[in-house]
Amino acid sequence: MAEKLGLVVGHGQAYGINQTLAALGLSKGTWYYQGDRKEYGEKHRALKSPLLAIARRHPHYGYRKVMAELRERGWPVNHKVVQKLQKAWELPLLRSVRRPRRSAIRRVVEQIGGRINLVVRLTNIRPLQLLYTDFTELLYARDSEKVYLMALIDHVSKLAVGWAVGKSKNSELALRAWERARNRLRRLGIKMRKVVVHHDQDGVYTGHEWLGQLLLRDKVRVSYTLNGARGNTAMESFHGHFKEENHSILWEQRDLKGVIKVVENRMWYYNDIRRHASLDNWAPSRYLKKLGIEA
Repeated sequence: MAEKLGLVVGHGQAYGINQTLAALGLSKGTWYYQGDRKEYGEKHRALKSPLLAIARRHPHYGYRKVMAELRERGWPVNHKVVQKLQKAWELPLLRSVRRPRRSAIRRVVEQIGGRINLVVRLTNIRPLQLLYTDFTELLYARDSEKVYLMALIDHVSKLAVGWAVGKSKNSELALRAWERARNRLRRLGIKMRKVVVHHDQDGVYTGHEWLGQLLLRDKVRVSYTLNGARGNTAMESFHGHFKEENHSILWEQRDLKGVIKVVENRMWYYNDIRRHASLDNWAPSRYLKKLGIEA
């Protein structure tokens, strides 16, 4: 690209800019964009040296950390300037961050292959012994903000056994949801060694914190889908219905506290009131009560 633009500069005056661009297969938009970028770079030429120095010493820094470095060096510029200059001078190309090595757990999961999906081999599944889970985004504040919801849904009764809401999709959120589910299962007399938790191969679910808690401490079995969310249709269905039915209420919430209050209320409604066609129009908790389980 740089070589072609150099040819435009060298021959544009003699043959005309339009004809030179056409001969080189470049659009006018590309030409003018590069010109604007060059002009912006010239305007802030004094920042080139410190930005280059930061990029070479800290190739993994994003624009926020670069801004902090610049402020300490006496250059109080905002993020838009930093981002435009990084693009104009192609500073991201200096980054040489390696992809993290696959964890030992991830390598084991890959070696096991199709056997990691325990669900396909389960027969005679009893209530509260197979739970599906996954993360999903919930939009609020007029769809301008988002949080993450993780719920654990029973295969047989569709009961939301546990859930948690948080700003980040991480192990802390997942373990809060699991703790709630585990406590409920124990109150109901469900033996942990008979429980299977099924989800995708997200980094949280192949991480040491999640597996250490479920496999080692709680002695439950963990199952993985082989094709991401498409292999967890129960959760896809739950997420779709939950977001569609509660979008307008979440849209009005202004903060995380309000979202959590809505989720708590709607989970109660989902479990105890909402009729489910797959349960012959019973609510999950009432369906379990029919089976002799006071959920």
